[in-house]
Amino acid sequence: MAFPPTHPALEKALAAQGYAEPTPVQREVLEGAAEGADLLVSAQTGSGKAVAFVLAMASTLLGEAERFGQVQAPLALVISPTRELALQVARELTWLYAPAGAKVTVCVGGMDARAEQRALSYGPHIVVGTPGRLRDHLERGNLDLSELKVAVLDE
Repeated sequence: MAFPPTHPALEKALAAQGYAEPTPVQREVLEGAAEGADLLVSAQTGSGKAVAFVLAMASTLLGEAERFGQVQAPLALVISPTRELALQVARELTWLYAPAGAKVTVCVGGMDARAEQRALSYGPHIVVGTPGRLRDHLERGNLDLSELKVAVLDE
């Protein structure tokens, strides 16, 4: 079974990476009944959950637009429990949303917080981070969530 229709930019990215068929969790998340709904997804590690939620949020983030425009505040926030998982999710977001021109910023402990602050000031479309570092940026006024359309609590 081929991937259900999604945003054209993401379809290009999937084809370029050789994705031909969705995993079971991706198929469930991408079916029409799930569109626009809040989702609670549970599946094994390696099942394709990250790609599933990245694809599912495309219609909310892009709508009918071919590419992302400039933003003052992030449109999506992904909160991951560990730096390693946040970096993995950011890699998935980056390649899938590259054809749509998305800017993805990662905010995790153990990295340069000043560099993250600069990246946040440039207007990323999507921010991925760990709870502690995201809280730090919120408290310092570096992270503005006023334009948020999608929030993902990963694992």
